[in-house]
Amino acid sequence: MQKSELRKLYKQKRKELTKEEIEKFQQSIYKQVFDLDFSSIENIHIFLSIKRLIEIDTYPIIEFLRKLNKKIIVSKSDFSTNTLQHFLLDVNTQIKINSWGIPEPVNAIEVDVKEIDMVFVPLLISDDQNYRVGYGKGFYDRFLNECRKDVKTIGLSFFEPIKLIEDINEFDVSLERVIFPK
Repeated sequence: MQKSELRKLYKQKRKELTKEEIEKFQQSIYKQVFDLDFSSIENIHIFLSIKRLIEIDTYPIIEFLRKLNKKIIVSKSDFSTNTLQHFLLDVNTQIKINSWGIPEPVNAIEVDVKEIDMVFVPLLISDDQNYRVGYGKGFYDRFLNECRKDVKTIGLSFFEPIKLIEDINEFDVSLERVIFPK
């Protein structure tokens, strides 16, 4: 299937998930994340969940990483350029929902993209080669292309990968790993 078809299909599939399914799936995802080796990782970028899009709740992951004394980095979206700016999320950081419904830091310290060691990436669906379908604006593909070559990239998905996304192009970035409910 093409990205546009997959985007529509998996947005609908997310809407059809029950609260019980979401909770069960998230617990499976959290367990897999908590079992990862973070020993050589210091700066971790993670997305703040967009509730209206039924994204995986990343706050339990953020709390887990804080207990490991990791630096948490989150983004602000610039819709005029479809790019992200990155900021340190500490206990004093205020979060505000922007006009697109995206939670973003208000009073945070900016972080250079090259300092990031690991990125947790949102997605609707991925394929067996770890390519992903997002919301279609290319924010994360641009961001991941700016990262160091050795950055660890992990997608978080409610759904098992499909065999193939048909219309992958040179701008798409394959993730190192995708975590989904087992």
